[in-house]
Amino acid sequence: MSKLRVGVLFGGRSGEHEVSLRSARSVAAAFDPARYDVALLAIDKQGRWLAGEEAAGLLAAPVSGQVTTSGSLIPRTESLRSLDVIFPVLHGPLGEDGTVQGLLELANIPYVGCGVTASAVGMDKAMCKAVFAAHGLPQVPWLTLKRQRWQAAPDATLEAIERQLPYPLFVKPANLGSSVGISKAVGRASLRQALDEAARYDRKLVVEQGIDAREIEVSVLGNDNPAASLPGEVIPSREFYDYTAKYIDDDSRLLIPAPLSAEQTAEVRRLAVAAFLAIDGAGLARVDFLLDRQSGQLYLNEVNTLPGFTSISMYPKLWAASGLPFESLVDRLIELALERHQDKSRNETSFSQPNGAQAGRRDEPQQDV
Repeated sequence: MSKLRVGVLFGGRSGEHEVSLRSARSVAAAFDPARYDVALLAIDKQGRWLAGEEAAGLLAAPVSGQVTTSGSLIPRTESLRSLDVIFPVLHGPLGEDGTVQGLLELANIPYVGCGVTASAVGMDKAMCKAVFAAHGLPQVPWLTLKRQRWQAAPDATLEAIERQLPYPLFVKPANLGSSVGISKAVGRASLRQALDEAARYDRKLVVEQGIDAREIEVSVLGNDNPAASLPGEVIPSREFYDYTAKYIDDDSRLLIPAPLSAEQTAEVRRLAVAAFLAIDGAGLARVDFLLDRQSGQLYLNEVNTLPGFTSISMYPKLWAASGLPFESLVDRLIELALERHQDKSRNETSFSQPNGAQAGRRDEPQQDV
């Protein structure tokens, strides 16, 4: 049987570029050389696409050690269309937000992970919260505002936020991940600083009511019938699980499985699948929760449609604890990508009336069934 030709796409023009490099190194090394040929495909910070040795050089630059892949490298002269499937390991805007997914859809190339709509909704925290609210899923109180409003009328904006939400507050850029640009505000002065910080990264900002909570995460895997992993708990080394706690220091702890009751475990897994289906997810996502220490109430925090795949990332660790090791997880994600592409290929792309059917008259109301 011929080997699958897989392109690992990484880098990107977002603030999560370095995280993507670390994820890509782990993914590229996981492919069985007996089953796969691997092509390294990179997007640098200027938006240039690289392949072959140039891509490998970018992957090696910020991390120690040699870049290796388990399969043989495909020459850069070959096009994307020569690949059987793409494994995007792009985090943040211009990679995780549906843009690259749209490019691959236009090229009709199978790819790992969520489609255009789910990727865009999952990336945009404000839109994601609106979708969760429409599905009746539990969330902490929140509001959104535009950078233009904040910068045009800062005092009025501060007063409006304080009327609606009590301190402490968390302020986030709507379209970013890895906790980049997120700050905690405990009063007006720190709220002003937090809004300025978030506004560096996005035109749309999210403000959430802070609660005394444990941070619980669940990995989801599948297409139309997804499964949830065992939950894990993050014990951050800092006040909350920010970028430094996630990727720079080694003092944060991951408790796998999370110390929860059987009822809490079942409920958080149920909600994870519900959130995944609400955005029409596919392939994979990590669903993050807040568990109120006082009330025991679970709240959805966000869905990450391309979660980290580094050696210390929660997504693969949760599946390993659930009985699916890293290499098998990568295999399964490739299978899901091909399965979803095959399902979409069943869609007709031209319209014709079924045999014996007649088009309804314009003045005849059409009813849903």
